[in-house]
Amino acid sequence: MKKVGILGGTFDPPHYGHLLIANEVLSSLHLDEIWFMPNHEPPHKKKVDSVKDEERLHMLELAIQGNDAFRIETIELKRQGPSYTDETMKMINDHYTGHQFFFIIGADMIEYLPKWHNIEELVKSVQFVGVKRSTYSHQTDYPILYVDVPTIDVSSSMIRERMKNGKTVRYLVPGPVIRYIKEKQLYGTN
Repeated sequence: MKKVGILGGTFDPPHYGHLLIANEVLSSLHLDEIWFMPNHEPPHKKKVDSVKDEERLHMLELAIQGNDAFRIETIELKRQGPSYTDETMKMINDHYTGHQFFFIIGADMIEYLPKWHNIEELVKSVQFVGVKRSTYSHQTDYPILYVDVPTIDVSSSMIRERMKNGKTVRYLVPGPVIRYIKEKQLYGTN
């Protein structure tokens, strides 16, 4: 049985924090692959309309190039409307029989789990993996495997803000992604 971790998000833009989490979970849980799953419209936060889905997808391709254990799953990008994880996981489980899935969430989402759409059914179809962070409570009634990941305080919103203000994002974002952002003049760059 193939063991696959799924890391969902907007990846607007993808950064080293995403890659660090994916690599640590891959290694710690001895998974076969990590699938990065960009969403079209996350139900829990307002989508920033700064870049097109195709641009986020291309940046993600650039970010993971060179790692054979990383791939992209576009199922949520192809759907219209909010992307609910329970619906996505049902479709993925139906399509990829013989796979065991581990859904990676940050500490902020551990606290938010009781509010997830159809959470009682979702926990039956996927194993949640929580990434610990010192500033969050990790208490939950739901079954979660925890993985310690070195702390890197970086977020896509912080990167967008830095780029808009002309500040460097070197060592926060992979070089090919930075070059693409500048070439396409994304996030207020010129």
